[in-house]
Amino acid sequence: MSSTVSYWILNSARNSIATLQGGRRLYSRYVSNRNKLKWRLFSRAPPTLNGSPCGGFTLCNAYRHTSTEEDDFHLQLRPEQVNEVLRAGESAHKILDLDSGIPNSVLRFESNQLAANSPVEDRRGIASCLQTSGLMFGIFDGHGGHACAQAVSERLFYYVAVSLMSHQTLEQMEGAMESMKPLLPILQWLKHPGDSIYKDVTSVHLDHLRVYWQELLDLHTEMGLSIEEALMHSFQRLDSDISLEIQAPLEDEVTRNLSLQVAFSGATACMAHVDGINLHVANAGDCRAILGVQEDNGMWSCLPLTHDHNAWNQTELSRLKGEHPKSEDRTVIMDDRLLGVLMPCRAFGDVQLKWSKELQRSVLERGFDTEALNIYQFTPPHYYTPPYLTAKPEVTYHRLRPQDKFLVLASDGLWDMLSNEDVVRLVVGHLAEADQHKPDLTQRPANLGLMQSLLLQRKASRLHETDQNAATRLIRHAIGSNEYGEMELERLTAMLTLPEDLARMYRDDITVTVVYFNSESIDTYYKGC
Repeated sequence: MSSTVSYWILNSARNSIATLQGGRRLYSRYVSNRNKLKWRLFSRAPPTLNGSPCGGFTLCNAYRHTSTEEDDFHLQLRPEQVNEVLRAGESAHKILDLDSGIPNSVLRFESNQLAANSPVEDRRGIASCLQTSGLMFGIFDGHGGHACAQAVSERLFYYVAVSLMSHQTLEQMEGAMESMKPLLPILQWLKHPGDSIYKDVTSVHLDHLRVYWQELLDLHTEMGLSIEEALMHSFQRLDSDISLEIQAPLEDEVTRNLSLQVAFSGATACMAHVDGINLHVANAGDCRAILGVQEDNGMWSCLPLTHDHNAWNQTELSRLKGEHPKSEDRTVIMDDRLLGVLMPCRAFGDVQLKWSKELQRSVLERGFDTEALNIYQFTPPHYYTPPYLTAKPEVTYHRLRPQDKFLVLASDGLWDMLSNEDVVRLVVGHLAEADQHKPDLTQRPANLGLMQSLLLQRKASRLHETDQNAATRLIRHAIGSNEYGEMELERLTAMLTLPEDLARMYRDDITVTVVYFNSESIDTYYKGC
C-alpha cells in the first residue's frame, strides 16, 4: 500500500498531541478535532517548548514512539489480517422464544469491540432477567481508566433486575441469604469469551446489592418498581454505592485499591431493556441508542432514543447552570467541557467532580499509592459547589412497532465517526448482503442518501470480504471511510496499525451492539390486544 497515506495518518496524529508535565506523569491535553479525550488536565504554568513559551506543542523527544518515523514504520497487515483484527471481538446470539410459546420480540443481536486504549476502556453487557421478563443490553464507555466501566458493566444489570422483582421474590432472596442457601439465579449473561470480571470482589458487591433489596422490601411494593423507576433508581444507587464503598474502611488491600480506582475513574452508560413490545432506554453521558425504522413504503429512517449529555446539548447546559449559583454560569462549562476538563456531563464515578475537596483529601491520605494506581489528583479551577456531575439517567420509552427493525447502541467512538443516518444505512446494507440480494431501487422507493450508500457499499465490497456481523461492518466503516464516505483499504489498514501510544490520539475505543427485532412477533402482540 502507499506509504504516503499511512505516514500522513501517523504524522497527523503525532502532531495533534501535546503533553504537559504533571508530577511524574505526562497528560494528554489535546487531540484531533474529530476525536477528543474525555478528560483533559491543565498545567498551572504556561506551556513551553525547550524552556520557552510557545503557541504550539509537540511531543517530548523522550516520549515519542520511534515507529512514527516514515523510514522505520512499515505496515505489516495483509487484508486477511485486517479482518482478523476487526473480528476478534465479535459476538452474536439468536434469542430463543419465550416459554409461553409467543415468539420473542428480539430476534438476535450482534456485537463487536475495537480497542484504541490499552487496555480497552469500553465495556458491554447483554443479559436476560431470570426472575422477571426482559432482555438488557448495555454499552459502558470508561475514561480515566477502565475500572469504573468494568464495575458498572458487571453490577448495573443486577440492580435493575432486583428493582423489578416482586416483593415475594425479594423475600425469597433475603431468606436464602439468612439461611445461607443458594440464591435464586438473577441473570443469564450472554458474554463474549474475552469479557472479564472482577472475581475477587464479587462478595463485597453482593453485600451492597443485598442492602439495596432490603430497602426495596421496606417499600412494601408487591409488584416491584416500574421499569422507568427501576432504571432511574439503579443508576443512581449504584453510583452512590461506588462512592460510599471507598469512604468506608476496607481491610482487604485488593478490594480497597480497586474501589479507589473505580471511584476516581469514570464511565458513561447507555442501556436498553426490552420486554415484549416495551423498549426502555436509560442514558447517562454520550453513548447513544438509535432505532432503524422501515416504513410500509420501504423508506428507511432513523429514530434517536437518547440525547448526548454534553455542552452542545442546550437542555443539559440549562440544567447544569440551574443547579449552581449564577456566579458560576461562565465557569461550569468552559471550552465545551464540564469545568473545562470532562466532555460528558453525566457519568458514574469521577468523584473528583462530586466530592468536596476535604473529602477527597481525607480519602487519598489513607496511604494509597496513587501513582501506582494511576489516580488523577486534580481539582479543576472554579470548583466551588460540588457535585457538578451526576449519574442520573435520562429514560426514554418506546412502544415497538412492526416497522422498528433494529436497535443500535454504541459508545461515542462510533458516533464521532458516523452520523445516525450513516449507521442506519450501513446496517440496512448489511441486511441486504445477508439476504444475498440487492434491493431493486426501480421497484422500491428509496431516498437519494440510501441510493448513494448502496452504491458506495458495492464499491467497498470489492475491497473486503463480506462481514457476517453488522457491528463489525460499522466499525470497519467508522475507521476506514474517507470524508466522502468511501471505504479506503489503505486508510483502514493504517488506522489498525497505529502503535498503542498513538492509536488513542486518533480514534477512540469503539463498542457496538445491534439488536434485531422480530416484526412478526411484534405484530402478534398487537393482534392479541
